Amino acid sequence: MARVLIVAGSDPVAGAGIQADLKVVTAWGVYGMTAITAITVQDTGSVFRVAPLPAELVIAQMRACLEDIGADCIKLGMLATGEITRAVAGLLAAYPDIPLVADPVLAGTGGGILLEPGGLESYQKELLPRVTLLTPNLPEAAALTGRSVTTMDQMQAAARQLRGMGAGAVLLKGGHLDGEMASDWLETGTERRLFQDRRLPGPGFHGTGCTLASAIAAGLAKGLSVVEAVTAGRLWLRDAMEHSLSLGAGQKLLWR
Repeated sequence: MARVLIVAGSDPVAGAGIQADLKVVTAWGVYGMTAITAITVQDTGSVFRVAPLPAELVIAQMRACLEDIGADCIKLGMLATGEITRAVAGLLAAYPDIPLVADPVLAGTGGGILLEPGGLESYQKELLPRVTLLTPNLPEAAALTGRSVTTMDQMQAAARQLRGMGAGAVLLKGGHLDGEMASDWLETGTERRLFQDRRLPGPGFHGTGCTLASAIAAGLAKGLSVVEAVTAGRLWLRDAMEHSLSLGAGQKLLWR
């Protein structure tokens, strides 16, 4: 069985964070392990409190998994602090052959800073060069690049810049753009691809970024290429969203 190590924060309602990540990789038939970076108090609409764990405890969790069971892919979500970000980057340098999917969780949709300002520079300089695939949304891409990202042209430029900063490939999610279509841009260095889907009705779902990154990580763990894993992960997420809507319009949770 393929194995994914998930390094992320918790979500008590289990729509996002490490609880949702485990559901995703399990649904993909992959064995999931976890290293928790922070305890959060949040619901589907707001983040109320974040309590980061000590960096050494995060690293100890990761080592316990990697040295005993091993991993075919590592998925990073919320890292919370600069100290955790630097420590994780340092540990990952010892495992250069394990693919790494990084979802740069910088702030909650409902508010709440999920990576302290001191962690941003560490993410840019120390972590990005180790990343196989980065999956930012538009505000996250803007924070990482220091540029405005509000149009398709700006999305493409930001993806190229993020690759220039070290990321092996970038899936820039365009859900914050206006329009009937939701557009994502994939830049791998050898391939550029635009993915588009008609927007689904409703107020939006909690945890789509976590869910998509974990699905892609599961695909990579099972031996798919980056393009194949992104394509399969997006289709899988779309099916999950449509299924949730069929159970009750306006629901915020994918897992119903």
